[in-house]
Amino acid sequence: MPIYKWVGETRKGRTVKGELEAADEKIARLQLKRRNLQVKRIKEKPKDLFENISFLQPKVKKKDIVVFTRQFSTMIDAGLPLVQGLSILAAQTANPTFRRILQEVVRDVEGGAGLAEALGRHPKVFNDLYVNLVAAGEVGGILDNILQRLANYIEKAEKLKTRIKSAMTYPMVVVAIAIVVIAVILVFVIPVFEEMFRDFGSALPLPTQLVVDMSRFVKGHIHYILGAMVLMGLLFKLYRKSKSGKKSTDALALKLPVFGPLLKKVAVANFTRTLGTMISSGVPIIHALEITAKTSGNVVLEEVILEVRSGISEGQSIAEPLSENDIFPSMVIQMISVGEATGALDTMLEKIADFYDDEVDAAVDTLTSMLEPLLMVFLGGAIGGLVISMYLPIFKMAAALG
Repeated sequence: MPIYKWVGETRKGRTVKGELEAADEKIARLQLKRRNLQVKRIKEKPKDLFENISFLQPKVKKKDIVVFTRQFSTMIDAGLPLVQGLSILAAQTANPTFRRILQEVVRDVEGGAGLAEALGRHPKVFNDLYVNLVAAGEVGGILDNILQRLANYIEKAEKLKTRIKSAMTYPMVVVAIAIVVIAVILVFVIPVFEEMFRDFGSALPLPTQLVVDMSRFVKGHIHYILGAMVLMGLLFKLYRKSKSGKKSTDALALKLPVFGPLLKKVAVANFTRTLGTMISSGVPIIHALEITAKTSGNVVLEEVILEVRSGISEGQSIAEPLSENDIFPSMVIQMISVGEATGALDTMLEKIADFYDDEVDAAVDTLTSMLEPLLMVFLGGAIGGLVISMYLPIFKMAAALG
């Protein structure tokens, strides 16, 4: 259906504008009239030639969702009707992909669907956690409070994810730079030295000969090496998409000597914050655990949470199944047990999440400070070793001349 850009006036004389989707201009005017708006101007928006090509459209970022959630909460708290609030937010959204999704949500709500149902039709933007919390807010009549909690939750979860990405990105970038520099030296610099060494008339030192042989191999097989690297990356990606591959790689990640403990802390922080947010919002614990498992991002943790869910169904507490694995520390299990006993589980989970957020920050800082000298030694040793190997014959010749 075509999209119409409009400018209208409210009953109080305030000028507003926006966009809406309708079968024709007559229906568009009728929809605006139902919103108590007097239409000043309306015209069909020119079609975007690339709107149906998904990879050319901008992605919806978490920041867009947080801003939308906070503004929507404020509008509902101020007494604005759902459809009007959604329409205003859709009109002022800069991201065209998100704007189109919100316009579809407006159309679905106007057609009689509930807000949670309309949002659930866009799972790539609004996940199970978001949809279920909105549903709980609709049922309980506290949608504005739920949306505020959601915004806070998304912000904290994104902050945690950003910290982990920064910790992982730094060593990967340094190693990638080292590989590129070494490849350039082997392919372009070493052959120049090799031409010069041919006039020496004597055997090269062993380190120099090894570097020269390595240079010949890399230069002669560079296409095969690059192809093998790309193929290995694709095979790993395909392996990760399989159920067994994702489980084995997730389990391996938790056992890594340096990053494993950090990833476990992240897992605890995500689990406690997600579950605490859902319980405090009125979502039944069985359903909350199921959604928490789906949004955990780690197959091993997902299986543990589903075991907890099964245990609760059989009459166990949350703490009992958690104590049977090595992901959750004893302190966390004891605090959860106390929260269950006192009836303040949601509050206790929030406290655990805040504590482990700080623990992750401290662990990332420690990891970064530890990796920096190690990576510098690696980078300097690899490149410095190549340079020294190339100058050994020159030193040998200088000593002979002396």
